[in-house]
Amino acid sequence: MAYIVAQPCITEAVWGSQTLQRLAMQLQYFNQLPRVNEEIEKDCCGIGSDFGLFNSVEVKNDQSSCVNWRGRRAAVLICLFEGPDGELRVILTKRSMKLSSHPGDVALPGGKVEEGDADDSATALREAKEEIGLEPNQVQVVATLETFISQHLLKVVPVVGLLARKGDFRPSLNIDEVDAIFDVPLEMFLEEDNHRCEEREWMGEKYNLHLFEFKSEQGVFLIWGLTASILIHAASVIYQRSPFFKGHLPDFQQLQRSLHHILA
Repeated sequence: MAYIVAQPCITEAVWGSQTLQRLAMQLQYFNQLPRVNEEIEKDCCGIGSDFGLFNSVEVKNDQSSCVNWRGRRAAVLICLFEGPDGELRVILTKRSMKLSSHPGDVALPGGKVEEGDADDSATALREAKEEIGLEPNQVQVVATLETFISQHLLKVVPVVGLLARKGDFRPSLNIDEVDAIFDVPLEMFLEEDNHRCEEREWMGEKYNLHLFEFKSEQGVFLIWGLTASILIHAASVIYQRSPFFKGHLPDFQQLQRSLHHILA
């Protein structure tokens, strides 16, 4: 479910450019639309697609019992800013090779909820500050998107935030967690260029894994898995269109919802 965090009236002083102002208002309108996932989180007999392509997936696995999600919640920050050509760009990180889980993978700033976090937005902002030195007061949170499920059965909530003054952000990387920081155009997650699909299997069921290759002066980054799925969905919501690529199999999120009851 998407909801909008209460904010002051939308002005250039708060949101920056007209592009970001329009985006904030668009997400407020999006918040008023019916959410398929509101029912999904109560009953996953019919599942929603991250891209609106599938209505249901046949369940053949008997492990579709309820999962206890207490303590298994995280949030990530989709931090958007306006690029030099007026395009929306999103900040990504390359996880440290020192980490025990997913070393070297591309990720959105974020992590697990901690006891002192007021809500998902607080979690995402705290983690962004810890990982890349992004101060919470530099970001205006405008929405959260539908919950995603990781392969380790962690509920992940994407939090959308706007960075009005990119020039004021001075990255300070936590070298124990992050090896690099970079940004990419959000719209690339709807395009066929630099995208490919691989067929994978989980719990005896096949699904599509999305992978995107991004070349920059820092090198070549592979964006895949949960991060790719979240950004495909975010781009679909913001640009109000489906990706150009379509697969004959469900993606992991669709498969996950067919195998487990998603608890609120």
